[in-house]
Amino acid sequence: MYIIPAIDILNGKVVRLRKGNYEQATFYDVSLEEMIEKYQHKGTEFIHIIDLNGAKGDFSNQKFVFDIIRKTDMKVQYGGGVRSIDKVKELIDSGIHRVIVGTQAITDADFLPNLSKEICGKDKCSDQVVIAIDVLNEVIKYSGWMESSTIKLKDYINNCLSLGFFRFLCTDIDKDGKLGGAGVNLYKKLLNHSPFIKLIASGGISSMADIEALQKIKVESCVVGKAIYEERIAIEQIKDWNLKALISF
Repeated sequence: MYIIPAIDILNGKVVRLRKGNYEQATFYDVSLEEMIEKYQHKGTEFIHIIDLNGAKGDFSNQKFVFDIIRKTDMKVQYGGGVRSIDKVKELIDSGIHRVIVGTQAITDADFLPNLSKEICGKDKCSDQVVIAIDVLNEVIKYSGWMESSTIKLKDYINNCLSLGFFRFLCTDIDKDGKLGGAGVNLYKKLLNHSPFIKLIASGGISSMADIEALQKIKVESCVVGKAIYEERIAIEQIKDWNLKALISF
């Protein structure tokens, strides 16, 4: 299992939300560029960047974020306001390693089928496109977690799989930003339903013990944000873990 450090951006600042609530944001006195340089200097080659303004349809951050991303050779998993197939293609062509799609896949029934036709062989979908599933009490949320979907969680996964999408970023919103432990029970349910999906866990991770618990249920990777900023998990620990993960792989 691989650990991916997370950087969330709101109004040009590095931030973490609590349970997806924009009114409960913790801002950190560090810039996006400084965080990327710090991770790269410490030997981390993969980062997860979310444009929280973009998730609400506000693209004021986008140029600022991409000017910084273009300066790094780190692998970037990026999401926030990816609303069109052209945008997915643009991001992939510009060097984004993985593009996260969420809201559009929920609100537009044609989006994923058309995306699959446009850019996917089945391996390619798995490698370059990540389907975000943001869950609160087993209800899928979208539009920056402000809206609820009537689509059943397992039905949604089945539909994505049928179109060739295999990698899912699942955020347990109830756990997110609280440093109270990862949503292991939710991830167990998803993996029991579809054991072969590539699952990225997100939300609530507070310690290396949480990461070990996720490894035991065989998630592919996990996203860690607030625990790093709050110094619960050191970047050196992430580097050591990831090196061992690559060796065992």
